Amino acid sequence: MPEKTNAAISPPLGDGGMGSSSFKRTLGLTTTILIVIGTIIGSGIFMKPALMAKELGSPLVQLSVWIVAGLISLTGALSNAEAAAMFPETGGQYVFFKKMYGDGFAFLYGWAAFTVINTGGTASIAYICSQYTSYFIHLPNFSPRVEQSVFLHIPLIGNIYPLANFGVKSLTVFLMIFFTFINYRSMMFGSLLQNIITALKIAALFLLIGGIFFSGHGSFHNLVTPSASMPHGIAMMSAYIAALGAAFWGYEGWNYITFVAGEVKNPQKNIPRGLFVGVTTVIIIYSSAFLAYAYVMPVDKMAASSFVASDAASIAWGVVGGSLIAMLVILSTTGATHGNILTMARVTYAMAGESKWFARAGRMQPRYKTPGNALWLNCAWTAVLIVSGSFDILTSMLIFVTWFFYGSSALGVIVLRIKQKQLHRPYKVWGYPYVTFLFVGFTCFFLIVTLYTDITNYTQGKTVLVNSLLGAVITCVGIPVYYLSKKKK
Repeated sequence: MPEKTNAAISPPLGDGGMGSSSFKRTLGLTTTILIVIGTIIGSGIFMKPALMAKELGSPLVQLSVWIVAGLISLTGALSNAEAAAMFPETGGQYVFFKKMYGDGFAFLYGWAAFTVINTGGTASIAYICSQYTSYFIHLPNFSPRVEQSVFLHIPLIGNIYPLANFGVKSLTVFLMIFFTFINYRSMMFGSLLQNIITALKIAALFLLIGGIFFSGHGSFHNLVTPSASMPHGIAMMSAYIAALGAAFWGYEGWNYITFVAGEVKNPQKNIPRGLFVGVTTVIIIYSSAFLAYAYVMPVDKMAASSFVASDAASIAWGVVGGSLIAMLVILSTTGATHGNILTMARVTYAMAGESKWFARAGRMQPRYKTPGNALWLNCAWTAVLIVSGSFDILTSMLIFVTWFFYGSSALGVIVLRIKQKQLHRPYKVWGYPYVTFLFVGFTCFFLIVTLYTDITNYTQGKTVLVNSLLGAVITCVGIPVYYLSKKKK
């Protein structure tokens, strides 16, 4: 049985490696909350409302999606908080899974986090940052003929076109390198920068919401007026699940604070508090932002919009509104990109203790006391994902894989309650076991429906890839990698 200690437990690392106890606990409650908010609020609230409006056809139903997705994410966050308070070590869910299911499953999660979840999430957010930068700066691209001339065919899954939208992809790779360098040099400077960006982002969002409502250019009648094409019955249920998937992307990132648990002061209290306050704040912000969009845009117009936030601001403030929103999206996605880079390399760092192939990633940078090798390894793989994918491919792929492990993490809380009853629990999830069982049950339902929908869309020619299946295949590659690279104890 693990020792009851607040100190971080060091994983066995390669030569020169240091455990998580070598990290300094420099992150207080305020920084913890701001990291939670900063890593969640990225591109979802700016990019997904149009797709959701097209699927649902009802502003009120769409509002419920943002609230329900937020509450479900909160139940998952609080379940993770119980494990984080018990094992406040750098590495987050990787550490939890070792306690819950053993080394093999933990490595599979670490592999998925490295190849799909964390790197894919960061790639997709940085991708949107670059897309909105093109609002101000022209980013050159290849002609459609050249873009289509180079592709990678994956049997039973689809085609990947690396030269598509190459100007945006090049800027995105540059952003990854720039923020990785900052976090390589200093954790304290990185966290300070994250606090500043997140504070500016929150202030800008509330100014946007207030500015739209007080513009006098909208109507609350839009909120209760559905589209003529609004689905009903089974079709509505299918559309609702698809919309939840989009909203879950908007809430993605709440668990990233657990990756730096070994660097949080008083983690037994600050991590649960940070998760609750942070996720609750985001629910309020997202719901308010959507209401602002719907106030100035009827649902049909919202469904036809490429950039809902920009169009809503243009209606409220004129031409200058679009520019202001583009700047807000750049600020928002910049903060989320930086926050993800700051946190995600800690999982790769932690898993180095189990794999000979990842051993170098477990070496701490001796001068700056940061997981330097893990940061650059994540940066390199993220660049590969950026060049090979697009925003929708990356988000659909990672949401499916992410929610498999979210469900596994919540189920693991029940496993630990059974296996290690006597272990001290500084924080216990509210409503246990009902809330936890509800979250696990919903996760199973969501994964089954998502996989069925993705396969159906691919067979009907609506998509070029079975995105969820691609994520699952990349994750399963981690099984032979684990056995081939496993360190001898």
